[in-house]
Amino acid sequence: MTTHMHTPRHAAPPRATAVAAALPDRAGAMARAAWLGLGLGLSAACLWAWASPANAAAQIQQIETPGGLKAWLVEEHAIPMVAIEIIFPGGAGRDAEGVAGSSYFLSAMLDEGAGELESAAFSAKADELALRFGFDAGQDSFSVSARMLTANRDESVELLRLAMTQPRFDDEPMARVRAQILSGLRNEETDPGAMADKAWRAAVFASDAYGAPMKGEAADVEAMQAGDLRAARLRAFNLSGAAIGVVGDITAAELGPMLDRLLGDLPNVAVAPAPKAETSFDGALQVVEFDTPQSVARLVGPGILRDDPDFMPAYVMNHILGGGGFSSRLTEEVREKRGLTYSVWSYLAPLDRAGLYMAGVSSDNARIKEAVDVIRAEWARMRDHGVTAAELEAAQRYLTGAYPLRFDSNAKIAGQLAGLMRDGFAPSYITERNALIEAVTLDDVARVAERLLRPDLLHVVVVGKPEGLLAN
Repeated sequence: MTTHMHTPRHAAPPRATAVAAALPDRAGAMARAAWLGLGLGLSAACLWAWASPANAAAQIQQIETPGGLKAWLVEEHAIPMVAIEIIFPGGAGRDAEGVAGSSYFLSAMLDEGAGELESAAFSAKADELALRFGFDAGQDSFSVSARMLTANRDESVELLRLAMTQPRFDDEPMARVRAQILSGLRNEETDPGAMADKAWRAAVFASDAYGAPMKGEAADVEAMQAGDLRAARLRAFNLSGAAIGVVGDITAAELGPMLDRLLGDLPNVAVAPAPKAETSFDGALQVVEFDTPQSVARLVGPGILRDDPDFMPAYVMNHILGGGGFSSRLTEEVREKRGLTYSVWSYLAPLDRAGLYMAGVSSDNARIKEAVDVIRAEWARMRDHGVTAAELEAAQRYLTGAYPLRFDSNAKIAGQLAGLMRDGFAPSYITERNALIEAVTLDDVARVAERLLRPDLLHVVVVGKPEGLLAN
């Protein structure tokens, strides 16, 4: 599931991908924050250490601040900067009734002035400090990414604290951000991919908050007021359940007081977990008529939650089916053998309250039916016959070999730490993760394939003018 990442005006916008969001370490999605610049590469010695999972886990310090906050820290003093990733539970899923999209709107307003600093002055101060930061409103979380120079750390922490505790929500920035969001919503009305995503969410999560557009509808955005954003801020920045990852030029003794200064004024109120989402997977075909030469298809079925014992076999299985790029079965069957598309994919989407298993493809209107049929057939073939020993070995080799790339910058490491902490893992997971992948057997994949790969349940949305496809 894609999420919004608000970018300060002084930084280049990132591109969050649905595939990244579905990696087995959900923190893999946080790697998108590497865009934040400031010389984030590791020193050669630190990079070598993180390439060894055992060394990596040994470097993680679990600290508790004087104020009782918990965080994971990796010290790296070769580069005079600090990277911070904070994940607060909630996100769009906690938007109050009647203010859909308030978390998203909030994430776009938090660098638009705070305290006594109006928007332009706030941005100028951030530039002066070389502070880079961003806020991300997701379905299940609200996160903060920040990168700051050691020499400016105290002032940078104070500016970031102001953004989280005393945002101004002045009229002019609100009008500008409102216009930007409305423009984005208008663009999505003619974007087949966005149209397909909106349609399947509304169908699969018909009676759940997951089914509502994360940005809200245009009417919600038009009606949004500063008071709505103030209430959304209190929901977004609740320290109960927050996960914090820090990497860089700071010691544990320094980090504790720094985090208390940064976060100590935020509320810490226990929130009862929301119930599992109600989903509807009925095997229906939904056609959204749209005048375009290529149709876009999304196929959505039941998936698996991150804490399920079968998640790792499912992850390996998906790499073989459609998550492995050019090496996947879907690419081989849909693109290489039949030339139906340039890109086809599948991924696991483990939300907090529901698990999804998805595939996507685009193709000419005359050939989209064939592309959808082939995906369904491959879903069934893997369910009925599993995978080969060669496919399993290749997937394991790739997934274990690529893992160190998640730790090749301070930003990525901070994101991994916060994500693993949020998902309830211990630092030892970094050591154990590759062994878990290597332990997956052909029988494991066969069991999970039989459990998850249900072509009869796939809800299919096609946007375009598909030939030979009739909605049911």
